[in-house]
Amino acid sequence: MLQLREALMDLTGVLNRPQPDAALIEMAGIDLDRALFPLLVRIERRGPLGIKELAELCGRDYTTVSRQVTKLESLGLAARQVHEQDARIKQAVITEKGRVMTTALDGAREKIITSLLADWDKQELADLSRLMRRLADDALRFVQAEKARQA
Repeated sequence: MLQLREALMDLTGVLNRPQPDAALIEMAGIDLDRALFPLLVRIERRGPLGIKELAELCGRDYTTVSRQVTKLESLGLAARQVHEQDARIKQAVITEKGRVMTTALDGAREKIITSLLADWDKQELADLSRLMRRLADDALRFVQAEKARQA
């Protein structure tokens, strides 16, 4: 378990550094503050999203995310719309310009991942994908259970 914990800490440390984000943005050929692109990608993948939900997904403060979504709006990458069932809730949605940017980010991310995993065989890749999905799903369930417990 110690080796797994250390590997996760190392991976998290790498992913939280500014260099991988800066490299991804440069490789994608886009001009975007690196603090904004994780929000943009989540809006594109899971949107429309309420600001509170987006903040939880990103592990950021609601007011920070609200300001960042406003910035994405000013850049024409995202927009806010009224929630279909609850008019009190504003949801962030991707724009066509935002989708073009996330497509460029996806292409760059694919190149980076392909390079990182170039020496892995198909079975190793399949195992990694399956186990990472399982870990992510279990982690999400844990967070949801903790949130319900604290409510």
